[in-house]
Amino acid sequence: MRVSGKIIGLSFGASAAGALALALGSVGLWPTGAAQAQISTTGTAAVGPFTQAQVDAGRVAYQANCSGCHGPALQGGPNSTALAGPGFMAAWGGRGSADYYRYVSTQMPYGNAGGLSPDTYTSIVAFIYAVNGGKPGATGLTADNTTRINSFTDGHIVDAVIAAQGAQVAQAAAGRGGRGRVAPPFVAGQTVFGTVKHYTDVSDAMLRNPSPNDWLMFRRNYQGWSYSPLSQITPKNVKTLQLKWSWAMNEGGASQVTPIVHDGIMFLSNTSNTIQALNAKTGELIWENRIGPAPTSAYGGTRSIAVYHDKVYFASTNAILYALDARTGKIVWKTQIAGGTHGTTGGVMVINGKVLSGLMGCDNYSTEHCFISAYDAETGARDWKFFTTALNGTPGGDTWNGLEDNYKGGVDTWIAGTYDPELNTTYWGTAQAKPWFRASRRTFGGQALYSASTLALDPDTGKLKWYFQHIPGESLDLDEVFERVLIDHGKSKEVLSIGKSGILWKLNRETGKFISLLPTIFQNVYQKIDPRTGEVEYRDDILNQKTNQWFGSCPGPEGGHNWQATSYNQPTDLLLIPLSQSCVMITGRDVELRLGGGGTANSQKFYFMPGTDRNMGRLMAVNTKTMKPVWTWQQQSPFLTAMLSTKTGIAFVGDFDRVFRAIDVKTGKELWRTRLGNTAQGYPVTFAIDGKQYIAVAAGLGGGSPQQKPTQLLQNVVHRPATGQQLYVFALPD
Repeated sequence: MRVSGKIIGLSFGASAAGALALALGSVGLWPTGAAQAQISTTGTAAVGPFTQAQVDAGRVAYQANCSGCHGPALQGGPNSTALAGPGFMAAWGGRGSADYYRYVSTQMPYGNAGGLSPDTYTSIVAFIYAVNGGKPGATGLTADNTTRINSFTDGHIVDAVIAAQGAQVAQAAAGRGGRGRVAPPFVAGQTVFGTVKHYTDVSDAMLRNPSPNDWLMFRRNYQGWSYSPLSQITPKNVKTLQLKWSWAMNEGGASQVTPIVHDGIMFLSNTSNTIQALNAKTGELIWENRIGPAPTSAYGGTRSIAVYHDKVYFASTNAILYALDARTGKIVWKTQIAGGTHGTTGGVMVINGKVLSGLMGCDNYSTEHCFISAYDAETGARDWKFFTTALNGTPGGDTWNGLEDNYKGGVDTWIAGTYDPELNTTYWGTAQAKPWFRASRRTFGGQALYSASTLALDPDTGKLKWYFQHIPGESLDLDEVFERVLIDHGKSKEVLSIGKSGILWKLNRETGKFISLLPTIFQNVYQKIDPRTGEVEYRDDILNQKTNQWFGSCPGPEGGHNWQATSYNQPTDLLLIPLSQSCVMITGRDVELRLGGGGTANSQKFYFMPGTDRNMGRLMAVNTKTMKPVWTWQQQSPFLTAMLSTKTGIAFVGDFDRVFRAIDVKTGKELWRTRLGNTAQGYPVTFAIDGKQYIAVAAGLGGGSPQQKPTQLLQNVVHRPATGQQLYVFALPD
């Protein structure tokens, strides 16, 4: 294997204690010894270096600027840390207040890092201290105060401090009081009216065999390759690529866009559930429909939309499926997929006249569970629903350790599936059960079907053909929800996938039978992986876990692989994989069994992966027939786009540090690079108009763990602006 950069161990297992000692000792991110011993939850905190007036002001500022990510009660979210309790104390208790102030004031809030006034930042920090048990005193908090945090806080959460005063919250919601940034008002409805001319209806035949000039779906073809047969851009001329046009996109929310291109028209999904049609050659806006609602957190966004016949389909962040007239942008119909707190962000796909959508937002205990569903493309009427949480009385319903259905959380499907027309089977990955820790959710040794699995469904009926559970009873937020790539080797029909554990799986897609696997990064979670069956076995301490205990996990929730999808380069039979390298100390909390409870219920602290020299990003090419690595290299910043490859042996990928580059598929050698205005993020695509090939890539923010973890670990070495969600389109010189 050719390696550029430092070689890391690709191991089935490792000493958790040794790896943890190496990592924590090298980066100094974890309190030890006496400092750690002072962490408590007894409610005996001393008077702190802040005032009640600062706490009151901080409550308002927190609700206005921080609660969308970290929750109104500082409880954290699926991709954000808790700011109160043992997790906060473990991460910051042994450090000085100035350290925490510096971090908050330079990295927060999302979308406006460093954009608040110094007084606002000290007030927010004071409010967080008070929630963690600190008692206000007579001296106001200052930015340079070096008092150790655990000398006046103890992690005992004070609910009375969290409780917002009505007038204050109303003032914060209205953006008054001079604190923080007031976002421009969101104007819903169709705001630009125009008509797409010379539009050809998209047929089933087009979706099965797309034109090289178009990019008609999430990953271009039903097989999920993210590969294009276009050949104008080559390894010899790629260095002459130049920007042809760019388009400013909505700020706020998670921008992980896949531009869809047909007949020279680009259909673009923005945050705030905004759909636009642009001339893909010039960037001229044709129509725009700002459907809304605007994002209420940093993570609300849509990854993919679909085109079929004369309509554009997208699933909004409040779980409504829309069909828009592709020519005019007008809403043709809409269907409520789910209610409550559910939202759809995984995108949609069209198969045989049906619009299929996944569902997420199933964190809390509820009477409604996550499912995959299908709708008539012409009318929006629901055809079928498949629950990804096995309910009692159905196959797999008894794998949740006797839990009632209402207390089975998670198993979201937040990445769109793929499809084999010959087998008439669609393949979807599922996320983990919630809460993450098996001890918190009380499933313990239960499999918790159909979490962390590959599902093979009949797209006409929704009937389950087979499933393969990659991680039975998953327990550390290492889910397997990501892309399923369909590849043939002679008569062998295969489905490949890679999840957060960094394990590349190969299954027979006719039967679901395990074929082989390949670990791609260092991991210390599984003490054994059977190469004949694919069965994984957790470390003993994870198997026997209890709540409120800390565990080391490599990789952590950022995942060795996350939503940044792979590319299958058909001519070389190489799967190009963007990987991430970070670890976590994580603990699960006790959870009350009640409707509305549940959630992720954990605390986290991140650290660099051992053996990586603090390099968080890695690229790897794997021969899919032999499952052997061909080349790999690593760099400081993780990769925040999917991979895109072409017939000429070029691949494109972008990273956290704003770099968008082209590499040689066969060797991994860099061929060209440019610097974008912000993090390169989303799903790059390529298309052709009038014989000219274009490359489109978005820059943006938001995006959960892949954004959050490097933001914290690389805060002093990678600097990015607080805004700048933008689409860039490149081509060769005219």
